[in-house]
Amino acid sequence: MEPDLFTAAAEERQEKDPAASPLAVRMRPRTLDEVVGQQHLLKPGSPLRRLVGEGAGGPAGPSSVILWGPPGTGKTTLAYVVSKATNKRFVELSAITAGVKEVRTVIDGARRASGGYGQETVLFLDEIHRFSKAQQDSLLPAVENRWVTLIAATTENPYFSVISPLLSRSLLLTLEPLTDEDIRGLLRRALTDERGLKSAVTLPEDTEDHLLRIAGGDARRALTALEAAAGAALDKGESEIALTTLEETVDRAAVKYDRDGDQHYDVASALIKSIRGSDVDAALHYLARMIEAGEDPRFIARRLMISASEDIGLADPHALPIAVAAAQAVAMIGFPEAAPPLSHAPIPLALAPKSTPATPAIGAAREDVRKGRAGPVPPHLRDSHYKGATKLGHGQGYVSPHDLPEGIAAQQYAPDALKNREYYTPTRHGAEARYADAVEWTRRHLGRKRS
Repeated sequence: MEPDLFTAAAEERQEKDPAASPLAVRMRPRTLDEVVGQQHLLKPGSPLRRLVGEGAGGPAGPSSVILWGPPGTGKTTLAYVVSKATNKRFVELSAITAGVKEVRTVIDGARRASGGYGQETVLFLDEIHRFSKAQQDSLLPAVENRWVTLIAATTENPYFSVISPLLSRSLLLTLEPLTDEDIRGLLRRALTDERGLKSAVTLPEDTEDHLLRIAGGDARRALTALEAAAGAALDKGESEIALTTLEETVDRAAVKYDRDGDQHYDVASALIKSIRGSDVDAALHYLARMIEAGEDPRFIARRLMISASEDIGLADPHALPIAVAAAQAVAMIGFPEAAPPLSHAPIPLALAPKSTPATPAIGAAREDVRKGRAGPVPPHLRDSHYKGATKLGHGQGYVSPHDLPEGIAAQQYAPDALKNREYYTPTRHGAEARYADAVEWTRRHLGRKRS
């Protein structure tokens, strides 16, 4: 397999017939100033600016860069801009299909180009986290000797997926997800730019909003959908991309959902009430509506954790860990890959037995504290692990439950004012039935008198 190389001949063909290239390729920025988003990496004097020879110090920038960020945030674009700005050869490899042989071929070619023609090479290696340790080791000589300017991209945490020797020799730059406004600006530029659609079509606001939802922060996806919809509109003889045309083109209906308005709260409420009502199918429907509308997955995950705690509680002690696991998956993976693990949670939550006593129990306890019903800790329960505690009577008379056959000591634990106060009244739903039995047994053995 030969590596992908942006040669002068290839660029010449693109200039002669720009329409032959996808819109996302045609709109690829030529300079750092045209890059969308990532302003934290593009400030004057930043490592990327120095890498392309801007500012004091000239082109003496880092010889190896690792770009870490979600798909569609501009990792390939930044590598290409660096090669164009520095007039270097640009070679692109994907760790999905390339191996050590292809890497060595690129490195050998870079050494020949440098020695014979004085031309340096930018090696862009996508998905570097898919390379094994041995494959990543093969890059070290080229980085050490500056035979290539290595720009590696990954969507996974490089501290776990990139070997330490390569990571220590590289500048790590973190790319942030593109905002809706970033994508909106890119779409509007593509509509009018000579390299783009040259004002052949217009984009109404409702269609633009749907495009943003489809994009999900991915610039490449946004431009691909725009190009397809524009082609469909022009085939119909229309100069405006109607919402229905976009829906037909991408085979995805526009979900009526205002992330800052009533729909945001109404659909979220319906999701939680469907889980509470044990309707697993309705719960999945509302979850799907939120996902398709581009709802923040962290918001969904938070609602599921609250539901697991407040609506299910101890009737199924596994509910909250399941919801927490879904939230952790969202935080570590991000959309769209996090959609399946996020959808795992509503199913067991909806099918779980429901119980609420734990929530009012802590509420009642807090209310007593707020009203001043507290009092001092009983002396036998106080800390006795310091000099002088015995003289104060701390810990005296305390009986350890571990020393008793039944594992429970009939002694006072609560302050005097609350010694017979009961907060928790368990149900007999699901797993909480065993808590109901345990509460009855322990209160009886503690000699608790009903308040």
